Amino acid sequence: ILSLKLQQMSNTIIAAYWMIGAMFSFSLMAIGGRELGGFLDTFEIMTYRSLVGVLIVLFVVFYNRSLKEISLKKIKLHFIRNIFHFFGQNLWFFAVIYIPLSQLFAFEFSVPIWVAVLAPIFLKEKITFIRVFAILLGFLGILIVARPDLSTFNPAIIAAALCAIGFAVTSIATKKLTKTETITCILFWLTLMQLVFGLICAGVDGDIDLPNGFEYAWILIIGICGLCAHFCITKALALAPAVVVSPLEFLRLPFISIIGYFIYNEDLEAVVFLGAILVLLANLINIRNESKNVTKS
Repeated sequence: ILSLKLQQMSNTIIAAYWMIGAMFSFSLMAIGGRELGGFLDTFEIMTYRSLVGVLIVLFVVFYNRSLKEISLKKIKLHFIRNIFHFFGQNLWFFAVIYIPLSQLFAFEFSVPIWVAVLAPIFLKEKITFIRVFAILLGFLGILIVARPDLSTFNPAIIAAALCAIGFAVTSIATKKLTKTETITCILFWLTLMQLVFGLICAGVDGDIDLPNGFEYAWILIIGICGLCAHFCITKALALAPAVVVSPLEFLRLPFISIIGYFIYNEDLEAVVFLGAILVLLANLINIRNESKNVTKS
């Protein structure tokens, strides 16, 4: 029993290190998106980011000789997943330019709340009192973060809120895909499809700007960090349960807030932290409830 507890403690510590890796990766992505915002539009950023991702995935595939893992069996579900991810990621890159980084990251914490809302529709999961309570608490937190002003229309705030919905549908589709598909297959179609989507959307006006100078460095950082962040979270979840990993994700908020304060002179707003804490609490309530249901079954 002692050996098992020590192993669990060790796994939790290692999972924390992986989450720190994800924290750094997401933060560098946010800085890169803001730095490129004045030079490339979001579709162009997504195109170049996806190109970097395709090259990395292909290198890994050929190095590990895992080409056989890539299949067309679930191509429709891959397509749906990547349409919503492309939609969410573009809105994220748009919002990162115009709203405080802390506010955008707080909105991201609402993804599990949207998953809880949409899961009964797409995954046929039951609606319970605890889930409804967690959803309402989460939405209260979202409203505190957003602080909607009905007299004005802020497209960046709308984009930040909607990107979470796009990521939630992506999470649901990923959950279904992981039952039959490998991570290699999922990442291959993720990068390839989004490269095609990016080229189509960026080129619809007949003008795709090429990066210049330092922009290449930021594109490379965004492309690498995009894959690293999801890889780190996947590794963390493999080592520790979601109820342990989820609070570790909250580290991203104070970290990005400090970056925003020192690099972009953004205010450290207590109300954003309050809203994010409510959303995090809602996530933990939902995760604990789901864990109990799994244990019972």
